[in-house]
Amino acid sequence: MHPIVHCTVLPRSTRTCLRGSMTAVFALATALLWGFADFGGGLLTRRIPALTVVVVSQVLAVLVLGAVVLTTAAWTEAGPQLWYAVAAGVVGPAAMLAFYKALALGPMGVVSPLGSLGVVVPVTVGLVLGDRPNLLQAGGIVAAVVGIVLAGGPELRGAPVQRQAIFLTLFAAFGFGAVMALIAEASTTVTGLFLALFVQRVTNVAVGGGALLLSVRRGGRALPEEGFRVIRDALPALAFVGLADVAANGTYALAAQRGPMLLAAVLASLYPVVTALAAFGVLRERLRTIQAAGAGLALVGTALIAGG
Repeated sequence: MHPIVHCTVLPRSTRTCLRGSMTAVFALATALLWGFADFGGGLLTRRIPALTVVVVSQVLAVLVLGAVVLTTAAWTEAGPQLWYAVAAGVVGPAAMLAFYKALALGPMGVVSPLGSLGVVVPVTVGLVLGDRPNLLQAGGIVAAVVGIVLAGGPELRGAPVQRQAIFLTLFAAFGFGAVMALIAEASTTVTGLFLALFVQRVTNVAVGGGALLLSVRRGGRALPEEGFRVIRDALPALAFVGLADVAANGTYALAAQRGPMLLAAVLASLYPVVTALAAFGVLRERLRTIQAAGAGLALVGTALIAGG
């Protein structure tokens, strides 16, 4: 007997516990998917212009999602809520472009951790909607958020940061958090979620493609120096990045719908920890002491949230 399908026969406290468990499972799956997508995207941008990586990976995701929408007849669930998906599709690329620009201005050790503060947006939305964590969970949330920021390896000393870089980073963080809040409101069913994700990705491609065209007209590059062959050879990796990002949006929406958005947002926002650990495990990049401490603190926070 599946506990979620038949939870109406269970006591209220047990149903609440099961919903919370499913929220944690989906949210942690989101963190893994976003973390690996960011890791893969980071590797690809070493050979291919960042905007091209974003646009091509999203085009591949649109093709797969389009097939899913046709197969499941998800288009029959079109409604006003899809405007949330359109908004997420507009805000997402804008936030990503601002983040890339901020990284270029640097220093990355300040920009990257600040970008993680986007979790504040869905957390605030959850509080406004009535989410009230208990004392143990509240402590876990604080520990997890601080750990996420530290896992980015913040630079506490060094050259001053340009005001423009700070502004762009905070804009990007707000955008990332807004996408999380918007996509959670874009559907109420699984098939509706397929349609919402499809609409979001089509919008992503339109906005990102426009930005890429504008960049080329201003003298930017759309292709790597080696030409189209590099993109062709990288298609499997580009598809993984696009589909992992789509899947992460889907699992996050499911997490937010099945439990408190506040908890879903914090657990899903552990993805920078996943990216840092992937770089350590695959690329043998040395974790700074502050990053290792942040990863540990984030995991402690996760345990407290789950235990609450």
